[in-house]
Amino acid sequence: MPVRLESPVPSEIRPVAGVDLGFAEAGIKRANRRDLLLMRLGPGTSVAGVFTQNSFAAAPVQVCREHLASGEAIRALVVNAGNANCGTGEDGIADALRTCGAVARLVGCSISQVLPFSTGVILEPLPVARLVAGLPQAVANLKLNNWFNAAEAIMTTDTQPKAASRTVVINGHTVTLTGISKGAGMIKPNMATMLGYLACDAKVAQPVLEQMVKQAADQSFNCITIDGDTSTNDSFMLIATGAGSLEVNSVDTPEYAALAAAVTELSTFLAQAIIRDGEGATKFITVTVEEGKSVEECRKIAYSIAHSPLVKTAFFASDPNLGRILAAIGYAGVDDLDVAKLDLYLDDVWVAKDGGRNSDYQEQDGQRVMAQSEITVRVKLARGAAKATVYTCDLSHDYVSINADYRS
Repeated sequence: MPVRLESPVPSEIRPVAGVDLGFAEAGIKRANRRDLLLMRLGPGTSVAGVFTQNSFAAAPVQVCREHLASGEAIRALVVNAGNANCGTGEDGIADALRTCGAVARLVGCSISQVLPFSTGVILEPLPVARLVAGLPQAVANLKLNNWFNAAEAIMTTDTQPKAASRTVVINGHTVTLTGISKGAGMIKPNMATMLGYLACDAKVAQPVLEQMVKQAADQSFNCITIDGDTSTNDSFMLIATGAGSLEVNSVDTPEYAALAAAVTELSTFLAQAIIRDGEGATKFITVTVEEGKSVEECRKIAYSIAHSPLVKTAFFASDPNLGRILAAIGYAGVDDLDVAKLDLYLDDVWVAKDGGRNSDYQEQDGQRVMAQSEITVRVKLARGAAKATVYTCDLSHDYVSINADYRS
């Protein structure tokens, strides 16, 4: 079960003017499940995105990058679950383009105005005929208020859909934001094995939107890790329909700062939802590294802790074997780190002081914190003012079972 993550209430997920969503049961992986999503965007919509840094990027990622680079206005996004269309060579590219062509004919646009996305098993050919056959059903139920159904349609090993909305007032203009995400395993930044789609009804200039999506991703989806594996299909898309009254044409404005903050906050919620629903997760763990020379070194240490199987299994067992955290700090790759100045905390418990066990630390205090479903690890480096936070979960028996049985 997810760690303190409630399933979204459909009536609380707000429509965003300019985005219609439709879904279908295309039988891409198995029958009788929603596995196909179509998003139709109104005229005047701007779209920007960030993608996986994995060199083995899936065919749909490659096509998305090309279509965004073409400069044409994006009019539709199509997402299938159950098959990643990765490791499929030229046939995979052809299948992604065939998907785009089918969508283009149905919504009345060019192929390069369609962005394709896939998630699921790698190294299997995309059942493109089934996908294309399911598109008319998705078109038939295109609606503004289909966000909850859309969140269900993109799930793979997720145990529940991930969706949320926000409404903010910026300089007198009301802006609606709604987003969905998927992901539960093969999660590591740059990006994670995740798909994320966030739409707002503000009008945002294309270069400004591109800056905003990178900024939001860097502070949200690129701050999560479940198992240290970077997937091949990761994508986070930011959509600004322009249907509302707010316009943002420069990054150097109060309007940009306010909208970017709202986008980042909602993105962070959706990113954390992925961790809370991590495969087999029983605990949600925040790792914060403070007083570093740079954000980069703070992140390096935070990820070293968050990726460590020994640390993560200790959290699962509620075992305060906290030398594992110190070891992970030590091999993080910060060569000039003075460990004699380092402090380590578990929530309010001061565990290590000046690089050694705090004389006041009692193991029962560590056990008390480790038994919680939410835990904060805080490291103070005493070498600067930089800070970074990442989010992770424990590593349980169920994680192994889920991934061992994934294709069965």
